[in-house]
Amino acid sequence: MSMDSYTHKMLPGSPGGPLMFLFHGTGGDENQLVALGQDLLPGATLVAPRGDVSEYGAARFFRRTGEGVYDMADLARGTAKMAAFVKAHAAEAKPSQVLGLGYSNGANILASALFADPTLLDASVLMHPLIPFEPEVNGSLSGKRVLITAGRRDPICPPDLTSMLADALQRNGASASIVWHEGGHELRPNEIDAARMFLQPAATAGV
Repeated sequence: MSMDSYTHKMLPGSPGGPLMFLFHGTGGDENQLVALGQDLLPGATLVAPRGDVSEYGAARFFRRTGEGVYDMADLARGTAKMAAFVKAHAAEAKPSQVLGLGYSNGANILASALFADPTLLDASVLMHPLIPFEPEVNGSLSGKRVLITAGRRDPICPPDLTSMLADALQRNGASASIVWHEGGHELRPNEIDAARMFLQPAATAGV
């Protein structure tokens, strides 16, 4: 069943309120971003899946053959599986909005799912994503909001690829913006604050 296709944690929120999916980074699990989700959007229903691929014991959402070198066939597999998981939970919850927040590898699977099915999510927060290819969007991202956060000295996610991702999202109709900090791959307070402001409209959606 798609709702149980991943080991996951679910924290029920206000009935009919926003539903937010949380996607951890490499080596994380379903607990990594729950406290952050609760802080950013109190009252939302939170669903946090655990990656189903092991890289030397570290959980991920799809395989890679090297740093920044993706197994594209496995990315396609993981993307289809994740899209079905998101759809199943959204159909069950009937939320006011469907949101996604991912960090690093979690941001990558979130972005890939958004490319594959732009209808999945109303708004997405991509924290330190790495998309080392030109996205092929299956439809239009018109009306979709995307926030990207990144470090200008990130050794894993080069800033030029981050900017290229934002440009690709905008070309496909999304309202996309980037918030930078001067560090590397770590999360910093200014991007947490930016995510909170970005998600604020969802708190009153449907009220």
